[in-house]
Amino acid sequence: MCRSACSSALRNHAGCHVSNLHLHMDHDVMKAMDDTIDCHSYYSQTCCLVDQGDPCKKSAGNASYSKRIEKTVAQRKLKLQVDPLARHLYICDFHKNVIQLARTKRKHKDSDNESNEADGDRPEIDWLQLQLNTLRRYRKHYKLSAQPGLNKSQLTECIRKHFKNIPVSEKEVLTFFIYMIKTNRNKLDQKPVNGNGDSNKT
Repeated sequence: MCRSACSSALRNHAGCHVSNLHLHMDHDVMKAMDDTIDCHSYYSQTCCLVDQGDPCKKSAGNASYSKRIEKTVAQRKLKLQVDPLARHLYICDFHKNVIQLARTKRKHKDSDNESNEADGDRPEIDWLQLQLNTLRRYRKHYKLSAQPGLNKSQLTECIRKHFKNIPVSEKEVLTFFIYMIKTNRNKLDQKPVNGNGDSNKT
């Protein structure tokens, strides 16, 4: 009687252990299936943007619609906005490239505007019209660290960059200009001298 009771108890214990093992395995399988479904839904979700009133149907990538991207869209007046029904902020590769292109164009435009403002008041000088000896004297006078043996084109480029960066005091230039006018020391205004050393009188 005791032996049969022990056998029954052992069978019940083994059955419970097997049931718990099956439950544990079923839980792991269900968790793996849930992870697979979540992963599939992540990669199959569509872009969160609305383009000109139409929700984008393209697959979302790994780029998210950040505050910086939102600012770029507003500055470039792109007709893009986040779909209020979207449950994420991921955008497709197409709209990612559109926004990046708009940002690049803006940088080039700002750079061109700054360059035009900086060079707008500067006269264009054709340094190639000067003689090579004159260019060398310029380099020697300002002690430019140019490599020896440069050809005229290379030397011209070196001098052009240096000339643009020379600081100029407007007050000093005006003062010297007025002084030259008052003292008649401008060589262009001096009267030609005849053979006797006297200037020609009119």
